[in-house]
Amino acid sequence: MKESEGLRQRRLQQSRVVADESRDVDTKHVSAYSGKVFRITLTTLVVTLVVPLLTAALLLQSPINPQPFSYKEPPLLVGPLEANDKLRQAERLWEGQLLGPESIAHLGDVIFTGTADGQILKISDGNIHTVARIGKLPCGTREDEPTCGRPLGLRVGPNGTLFVADAYYGLFEVNPVTGEVKMLVSAQEVIQGKRMAFVNDLSITQNGRKIYFTDSSSKWQRRDHKYLVIEGTADGRLMEYDTVTKQVEVLMDDLRFANGVQLSPAEDYVLVAETTLARIRRYHISGLRKGGHDMFFDNLPGLPDNIRPSSSGGYWVGMATLRQNPGFSALDFLAPRPWLKNLIFKLFSQEMAMKFVPKYGLVLELNEDGSVRRSFHDPHGVVVSAVSEASEHGGYLYLGSYSSPALCILNLNQL
Repeated sequence: MKESEGLRQRRLQQSRVVADESRDVDTKHVSAYSGKVFRITLTTLVVTLVVPLLTAALLLQSPINPQPFSYKEPPLLVGPLEANDKLRQAERLWEGQLLGPESIAHLGDVIFTGTADGQILKISDGNIHTVARIGKLPCGTREDEPTCGRPLGLRVGPNGTLFVADAYYGLFEVNPVTGEVKMLVSAQEVIQGKRMAFVNDLSITQNGRKIYFTDSSSKWQRRDHKYLVIEGTADGRLMEYDTVTKQVEVLMDDLRFANGVQLSPAEDYVLVAETTLARIRRYHISGLRKGGHDMFFDNLPGLPDNIRPSSSGGYWVGMATLRQNPGFSALDFLAPRPWLKNLIFKLFSQEMAMKFVPKYGLVLELNEDGSVRRSFHDPHGVVVSAVSEASEHGGYLYLGSYSSPALCILNLNQL
């Protein structure tokens, strides 16, 4: 009995050993198979991603010819630049009735603005009326924009008429009552060997004789302004138009995206935003430094758009986007890497590429000496984003945006 029992035990142990060895072999086969599948999957994934990139890099034509440049490290968002949510207190008005109200002008209690559908609008007693249209229909697509027109900078002159900078057509004077449109400077005019491809903003002397305006580029139109920023093209200009002599003079050239313009209260200098380089330049139009220019504010925390006077004697600056610090700034990272800019715009359209840029609302108030007085933020652009202009009137700050479907108004007395 004992021998039989022992024999059975030995046979059972042998069966278990064989079974264990079989399982080890199966496990090794499964492991080897899984490893092979992983390697094949990884290789397929790499090929799927890398081959199109290499193909694009070698075969596709880039729409831009970027030049390398660099920024200083973005200023830290501390002190008067410290992030807050004050712009979220703004009220969004006429939602869906306005398309990209870029610039705002006031005549008494009446508001004027220009929109992406080519209209110059008047808002009176809460009602919206069309004053004029410089271009012609149809509007609404990228292809239509050059003929539709795009009113950008707006100002009310000393005679109560509107002065308008249209990106595609030039400078105009518009009667706000009759809607009569008078061309002052055609964008087709060749000025010092260059046509104007992107007329942007303007500022007018108190007597109405001189108009200072910007042509952002002689190469890129407004519809391609993202290419202008990323490429770093240095062909923007600040110009002066004399309404008496009808002559145009170039005051500054080789600017990287010349944008917002603002005369000083004493009219002894004019400020011009150089958007691509995140700075504001100053051109002296009178005094001992007449004809000279210098830096008013270098290394802004974002890309500046329009500049407008503040009641403190300083200036409001609308910021189109933020250069995050602390954090990652894609603009700063891309600036010295033209090869990467080329690759991105070989693969993506302007609109698709900009979807990777986080939304942010930012307005700065600068003192007369160029220092920051205060800043209003809307992190993530919940209420306000891509501010093109901050126009102060009657204790309120009217916030324009080239992309918003509404006009935002902030009560300064409640801050």
